[in-house]
Amino acid sequence: MEFTLEEGRNLSADCPSILLPGLSIGNVGQLAVDLLISSTGAKRVGFLDEPSLLPCAGNDAYGPEPEGVLALPLEAYESPPHALTLIQQRSPVIKGMMVEFAKNLADFVSSIGKKHVIILSSLDSGRMKKIVASSDMQVYYVSSTNNDGNDSDCERLGFKRLEEYDPTQRRWKYLNELAEGKTDHEDEPSFEDELVHDDYYPGLPFAALFSCCKAKGLKVTCLLCYCSEGDNIADSFQLADAACKLLRLTPDKLSGHVEGGWNIPLSWQSVYGPPPDMSLF
Repeated sequence: MEFTLEEGRNLSADCPSILLPGLSIGNVGQLAVDLLISSTGAKRVGFLDEPSLLPCAGNDAYGPEPEGVLALPLEAYESPPHALTLIQQRSPVIKGMMVEFAKNLADFVSSIGKKHVIILSSLDSGRMKKIVASSDMQVYYVSSTNNDGNDSDCERLGFKRLEEYDPTQRRWKYLNELAEGKTDHEDEPSFEDELVHDDYYPGLPFAALFSCCKAKGLKVTCLLCYCSEGDNIADSFQLADAACKLLRLTPDKLSGHVEGGWNIPLSWQSVYGPPPDMSLF
């Protein structure tokens, strides 16, 4: 993974925390990172060239006006006033290369001296064991603070530990061994084995990122939410708000220009296309 700085910019030593998405159902993690970049006024400081990502390019994502600034698959942003570095991933990882990508990203994060990695991601609501009867989204977490994934700070904020995280379960264990370089192909669980409910979670990108960053000795916190495919803008607001609580930021400390401190990214104007033609109904 090669990092290229923007002309005239440098990585700040005053940003010990780094926040990034784990791509998953509904793209909630990416949307939440977009919202945080726009609302903190973070500036792009460089690009990450990673061969395991599919190529993509687009127009300026944040505005306020489209200026033809090229958006690339993996970008780094910083907001020194909020002591925060953010990485936005805009394209998926090539099939079969997720662990390699996670290792490369963990190596980069470690090399630039970050202390706390926060991963935002989503989970398939069809996998929920219990339906929470509340209008507010329940935020789940997994932390490297303790071996069982528990973290007192997250509990105090009202987040719930993801019960399905079990480092002794066969696929979680195998993923951790891969991240630490302690296994070979002979030890790999057969994908012809019957999959159980808990096999879903260690197969997600957030799990590989968590395991690889943890293996580098970094503090890692994953903030997760259940959702379905569709318009997940509301979910992204709640996940971004959860990240702010973890970072001890409040909306009035952000740089947004709308009520509540949130600044809507320019790219969201067309994220789900135009509304339906009402003359059809």
